[in-house]
Amino acid sequence: MGDRQVPRSVLSASALGASALLLDLDGTLYVAGAPVPGAPETVAALRGAGIPFRFVTNTTSRPRTALVERLRGYGFSVHDDELLTPVVAGARIARAHGCSALAPFLPAAALADLAGFELMGGIASARASRRPDAVLVGDLAEQWSYALMQEAFEYVLDGALFIALSRDRYWRRGDAIALDAGPFVAGLEYAASRTAMLAGKPSPEFFGAAVASLPPGLASAQVAMIGDDLWSDVRGAQDAGLRGWLVRTGKFREDALRESGVVPDRILASVADLRPALEGTRV
Repeated sequence: MGDRQVPRSVLSASALGASALLLDLDGTLYVAGAPVPGAPETVAALRGAGIPFRFVTNTTSRPRTALVERLRGYGFSVHDDELLTPVVAGARIARAHGCSALAPFLPAAALADLAGFELMGGIASARASRRPDAVLVGDLAEQWSYALMQEAFEYVLDGALFIALSRDRYWRRGDAIALDAGPFVAGLEYAASRTAMLAGKPSPEFFGAAVASLPPGLASAQVAMIGDDLWSDVRGAQDAGLRGWLVRTGKFREDALRESGVVPDRILASVADLRPALEGTRV
């Protein structure tokens, strides 16, 4: 009995402070077209230590396959089924509600994840001649126009299911802070007096699906979400029963942390801060 070795994954989890992790992408693993220093090595160390993890993102500008390719291009080891995206989650919600015709208001590249649906209106085609079953709103950035907002507003007002892929307020684009999907979702909600169903973070269902995709037996309280967004990553995770860890990379702002009222369970200079705890474990 005294010679029995404790599995390295157990020791690593103890040193790490969590039994499993959910990892945000943009702003956490990579920033401005390059990986965060030490991030690929940290993910490799997680895999080597046997710590379960998933990549979770609110990015709606690329299909899941392209995001996987991007991660691999940055040096990350990733399998397709380890990445959860709001577009895939939004498609799941639409199917669950019996929707077959969607009006997508998200970048064209991401439409690949909506295979099997009839796409009408939005950025998929000219304005639909009939009401779509659902409206999906993501981050269109500079593609937004008054005409597109008006079109989405009329579909929602007419009773189409309203699915927001993200409520993120802003993100870091180069050296600037840029509006994300959240302000446009909020504008449509205000105008139509409708509350959107949320597909991505901080939806409790999204976090629940991420935890459910991990090996069985893990409780939400054993899982930490690591990200640079105070509301979608940290508070969203905490509200869903997970731990919320904040990184000081990406769109992190000291004044936002101070004024937000959000209290992260842990604050890291970057995700690479986890690596010593993982590599320092010896069995």
